[in-house]
Amino acid sequence: MDKDIKMTSSRPYLLRAIYEWIVDNNMTPFLLVDATGEAVQVPQEHINNGKIILNVSPAAVVGLELGDQALNFNARFSGKPMFVNVPIKSVLAIYSKENGRGMVFTEENDDGSPDPDGSSGPGSRTKQPRQPNLRVVK
Repeated sequence: MDKDIKMTSSRPYLLRAIYEWIVDNNMTPFLLVDATGEAVQVPQEHINNGKIILNVSPAAVVGLELGDQALNFNARFSGKPMFVNVPIKSVLAIYSKENGRGMVFTEENDDGSPDPDGSSGPGSRTKQPRQPNLRVVK
C-alpha cells in the first residue's frame, strides 16, 4: 500500500454523519465555529472570543447544505434573516445541546497534504503512526 496517496478531508463526511446521528436521536445539533476563518459569514454580534455556536437543527435553519467545502443555511438571528456560510475547515466541533455528545475536530491538517513537520511526507513510513485525536465533547 502506498501511504503517500493523497485523500480528501474526512471532516465533511464526519460532520454529516454526526449531524445525522444527533438529529436521528431527536436532539439539537450545535456547531462550534471559528468565526475568524476566511469566508465565514455569521452574525457578528453573536461572536464571543472569535467563536460562535450555531443551532443547526431542522427547526432552526432553512435549506441546510452540508457540502464538502462549506456548510450554509438561512436562519433568523434576533429576528433578522441571514444567510450563513461556514467553510468546513472552520467547524471546530459538532455536538448535541442536550447531552454534549459529538465530535471535536482538531486544527491539524486533515486534507491529506503533508503536515508542517513532514510526518506524512516521504520517509514517514519509518515513523510510528500517530494516535487518533478524536475527543467527545461533554
